[in-house]
Amino acid sequence: MNTFRLSTRPTVLAALLAATLFAPAMATDKKVTWEDIQNDEKTTGDVLTYGLGLKAQRHSTLTKLNTSTVANLVPAWSFSFGGEKQRGQEGQALVHDGVIYTTGSYSRFFAIDARTGKRLWEYQHRLPEGILPCCDVVNRGPAIYGDKVYFGTLDAQVVALNKKTGAVVWKKTLGDYKTGYTMTGAPFVVKDQKTGKVLLVHGSSGDEFGVVGWLFARDPDTGEEVWARPLVEGHMGRLNGKDSVTTGDANAPSWPRDKDGKLKDAWNHGGGAPWQTASFDIETNTIVIGAGNPAPWNTWARTKDGDDPRNWDSLFTSGQAYVDASSGELKGFFQHTPNDAWDFSGNNSVVLFEYKDPKTGKLIKASGHADRNGFFFVTDREKLATGAGYPNKPTSLIGAWPFVDNITWASGFDLKTGRPIEKGNRPPAIKEGESKGETVFVSPPFLGGTNWHPMSYSPKTGLFYIPANHWGMDYWTEKVAYKAGSAYLGQGFRIKKIFDDHVGILRAIDPKTGKIAWEHKEKFPLWAGTLTTAGDLLFTGTSDGYLKAFDAKNGKELWKFQTGSGIVSVPVTWEMDGEQYVGIESGYGGAVPLWGGDMADLTKQVTQGGSMWVFKLPKR
Repeated sequence: MNTFRLSTRPTVLAALLAATLFAPAMATDKKVTWEDIQNDEKTTGDVLTYGLGLKAQRHSTLTKLNTSTVANLVPAWSFSFGGEKQRGQEGQALVHDGVIYTTGSYSRFFAIDARTGKRLWEYQHRLPEGILPCCDVVNRGPAIYGDKVYFGTLDAQVVALNKKTGAVVWKKTLGDYKTGYTMTGAPFVVKDQKTGKVLLVHGSSGDEFGVVGWLFARDPDTGEEVWARPLVEGHMGRLNGKDSVTTGDANAPSWPRDKDGKLKDAWNHGGGAPWQTASFDIETNTIVIGAGNPAPWNTWARTKDGDDPRNWDSLFTSGQAYVDASSGELKGFFQHTPNDAWDFSGNNSVVLFEYKDPKTGKLIKASGHADRNGFFFVTDREKLATGAGYPNKPTSLIGAWPFVDNITWASGFDLKTGRPIEKGNRPPAIKEGESKGETVFVSPPFLGGTNWHPMSYSPKTGLFYIPANHWGMDYWTEKVAYKAGSAYLGQGFRIKKIFDDHVGILRAIDPKTGKIAWEHKEKFPLWAGTLTTAGDLLFTGTSDGYLKAFDAKNGKELWKFQTGSGIVSVPVTWEMDGEQYVGIESGYGGAVPLWGGDMADLTKQVTQGGSMWVFKLPKR
């Protein structure tokens, strides 16, 4: 009897202690402050921003997981998003006070106990018939502030939910979903440094349906619009419910006019949607975001009849925009692809970072951007944020280097003019009497050297990590006319492989020189973001279902785990109860199986899914 008591009493005490320390979380009343968000990149116990910080570097200072320990990483739990609503799961989760907040396909939102994987609450947005998402029914994640969480929906609404209960606090419509407006990107919280007001910033989607792209700032408590900025030159912005200033020149000289002097129809449906998530330069009070492709894709519809399309820019599309947080006015802009003919867009993440000029030793405050057009850009963000790069001054471009092979459309960029050196690879116009134009081969294709899936930067190694792809497309011009709710392209295409041994190519690049430090090949396309840590690790997912960890210094693969479906999302890491966790969504979909031609055939073997996976080191 005594022996029994002696052997079990410690076990009972341990169980009681564990029940106290690791009891299932409840979504709490603890509010998220602006100071919490501002310090997100420095704190390890939470993930409060898309990008793990205002600069969007996607770097964690955690070191418990490192090159020596990561081989022991095991699943802590997985959570199914449930139902028949599978398709692409592209979200990046947020973590606060022991709760994971994440989004799923078909405009769903989940609050999950970060310790156990238990669902705390779920919100399913009621979607109408006739939504028009171009590239799958995806959602890329939420924002959090105060006692609310926020996300966008496929029917072009922004929704605020009580983070403890999931109850709807407010809903606001950003555009008419019947004409193609939607929202797939994660919102972003900033603080106007002039007025002290906290703002919820988000963009619109829908370039492929001929919308005009808008960037919005809202009151996070009420959802009321503070300002709105269109990103097609000559369109009028709003401030406090009234007309403010036009974007660029009111006469829109970068968009052509017809014989009667009226702007061509393309200008009315010009695209430029900033559908990915912003970063924020707090020192200059500047929101930095990528602008989408011009519409239609057919470059001849955006060119003066009989003229060279290189003489037209179709501003302010396919570039990086610098927007004043107070007024919503466009302060600066650098265009990656003038008068974009290939749907290269410009939405990929713009990452803010600093480095010392190797020649002068001066600290450069820069922006890094890996574009769909295949070039990695480094720009001077201070000059762009103060107007020196408006609309496209040469002093704002520091460097532009290829990060993928076999680029056909340009050989490089002229640093004096800031413009591409084109190779004559634009799709020809349709000849009289023919139904379509001559086919040309283009690489990268419209799916890009990389796409929306964000790269990361490690201040420790000084390298950027780009989830890239090697592929191309056959491309030809087609007739085009705008019809509300219909695709507005004017181009035909077929995606093709260009190498037998791989499509995906994970590359580390030095932003000071443009040199590739290392690379890793994948058979399937890469469509997941990357994450770096101070433990010298790089995490990313693969389309055939693996979460992988690499040595950030040399690219050696150190660990992998099969999640059961393709990964097309973004990993995060945080610390809880003295342990380091890694979380990622699994569920294959996105643009590749829908638009990918030969790639769609390749990826048919990937099974569908929809789940959240969390990993940690086993307890000793």
